[in-house]
Amino acid sequence: MKMDIQEVMGYLPHRYPFLLIDKVISLDLPHSLIAVKNVTFNEPFFTGHFPEIPVMPGVLIIEALAQACGILYYKSINKLPGNNTVNYLVGINEARFKQVVKPGDQLHLHVQLLKVKQGVSKFQCKAFVDDELVCSAEIMNVAKEIDHD
Repeated sequence: MKMDIQEVMGYLPHRYPFLLIDKVISLDLPHSLIAVKNVTFNEPFFTGHFPEIPVMPGVLIIEALAQACGILYYKSINKLPGNNTVNYLVGINEARFKQVVKPGDQLHLHVQLLKVKQGVSKFQCKAFVDDELVCSAEIMNVAKEIDHD
């Protein structure tokens, strides 16, 4: 099962410049998902990180993985998030960065649901460029009802 950008935007509240998922290329519910982030030179963070040798910040790689986790969570419970629901990143464990990510790279974001306990979802996550591991982490998300007041 695949998802284009329009469907992705139905599962994530993020928008430019913080929407970090371009499409989903594989979905094995409720277990795993593979998403893609096309890294382009136009990304606003490249103007300051680092102008002479542009590198995607590691925290944004983690954020892209967390967004992929949010999609997998909602797809696995067969529910679209409502206007009053946000899937918050609540934990990062064992984060490791192995390679830099540069303009022109295509990040493949692999997330696997490990468990859901008391509303907290735990995922094993890996990001690859050209089959090379660039980042791995265990990520925890929680879906929360929010009040707009």
